[in-house]
Amino acid sequence: MSYDKFTTITSPAVPLPIENVDTDQIIPARFLKAVERKGFGDNLFRDWRYDKNNQPVVDFPLNKEKYSGKILVGGKNFGSGSSREHAAWAIYDYGFRVVVSSFFADIFQGNALNNGILPVVVSPEFLEKIFASIKSDPNSLFEVDLQKQTFTIKASGESTGFTINPYKKHCMTHGLDDIDYLISMKEEIAAFEKK
Repeated sequence: MSYDKFTTITSPAVPLPIENVDTDQIIPARFLKAVERKGFGDNLFRDWRYDKNNQPVVDFPLNKEKYSGKILVGGKNFGSGSSREHAAWAIYDYGFRVVVSSFFADIFQGNALNNGILPVVVSPEFLEKIFASIKSDPNSLFEVDLQKQTFTIKASGESTGFTINPYKKHCMTHGLDDIDYLISMKEEIAAFEKK
């Protein structure tokens, strides 16, 4: 399955200043029965977004109208716990294309990159500046430039670099998953086989 091509995103961000967000909190296990990657966004952070009576929790950031955008800003150690790929599916299906944190669990980071989500690692100090910018103005804009590998707070102009595997950068820039990438190289593969 291919994904949206990623070049530059300029967007407000949704703050989730909680550390150690694990994959069961991102998408609870009881919602893992579907075999397609659609519909998981409805249950993103389900047990935090809704109470036991299935009513929205007013104070949860995703339920606040003042927050929107394609960027989710999380606390340290985002995506810990089990290796469920559904966590990345839920984040993508909800509409986020970037998740920012000062640290990601390795497996979640890989799953995110494989599913069209850019995990941006910033320093703890820069992460606090992002949260402060959102707190000051929920409509604050942030620019994520994949080509330059930079994350910029538009209001202040402060910017930081981030790293990404060159292969994954190529795939995200062209909207390819691993299978699409192999298919795009079928002529080169055929030529190699002839040799």
